[in-house]
Amino acid sequence: MAVQQSDLKNKVCLVTGATGGIGLLTAQALASMGGTVVVVSRSAQKCADTVSQLKLTTANANIDYITGDLSVMSQVKQVADQFMQRYDRLDVLVNNAGAVFSSRQLSADGYEMTMALNHLNYFYLTQLLQSHLLKSAPARVVNVSSDAHRTGSINFDDLMSEKKYSSFGVYSMSKLANVLFTNELARRLEDTGVTANSLHPGFVASGFGKNNGGIWNMVMPIIQLFAISPEKGAETSIYLASSPEVAGVTGKYFSKKQAVKATDAAYDQATQKRLWEVSDALVKQVMGVTV
Repeated sequence: MAVQQSDLKNKVCLVTGATGGIGLLTAQALASMGGTVVVVSRSAQKCADTVSQLKLTTANANIDYITGDLSVMSQVKQVADQFMQRYDRLDVLVNNAGAVFSSRQLSADGYEMTMALNHLNYFYLTQLLQSHLLKSAPARVVNVSSDAHRTGSINFDDLMSEKKYSSFGVYSMSKLANVLFTNELARRLEDTGVTANSLHPGFVASGFGKNNGGIWNMVMPIIQLFAISPEKGAETSIYLASSPEVAGVTGKYFSKKQAVKATDAAYDQATQKRLWEVSDALVKQVMGVTV
């Protein structure tokens, strides 16, 4: 992979959705740089296999895993609690787990699945781990979004898509939420030494969308003929997580390892603040606590 090699020795990195695709390659790269890497996914078997694979390919023994279904807020908290019990610092958090759903589904908390997994997961996990990030500063939060955010809009009157559901429309809304959250987080963490940036990995040939079955499994292989490799797609995540070139850079949206302008809606501070407050309320509703 054509990425700048950084020294992550004595650094602790947490990567979600790290048992396949760009998440796996990001974890592999960070481990190759000497970092202690903790991978998160909902399958214990996949996590164990991934850790074994990474230890073999990177010659780094400091690789660990935590399992959890990140669409469920209580399991997001369990992941954070387990991490903080095992580690006293967090230098890099890569929020990468996400999916697209062909039909409207509900999480165990009763929330629309796309927003639960793609947005509330990022929001809650980052908040729970914020104390570890702050005491490890300089530290980094890397949120994997998508250029799909450019066609998204935040409908606060139907955030759970009860009135209208479109798989790509809801996915685009969740990806805009990623950028809005990142920009608000960067402002709230200003002058703390903790940076927050979001990114577009590119349209990557991976397992994305294959969870839906049916026509998706027939269409995706054709569409992916025009996709970039997972290795290429992981480059920007790796860059933001490790490169000295972006030390101190925060509140930016990246594509192909370059800061680029996101859609205008992503910079609306009133929307950023409202989304934060609504997200906090949604987590509180199922967890009984503020974040």
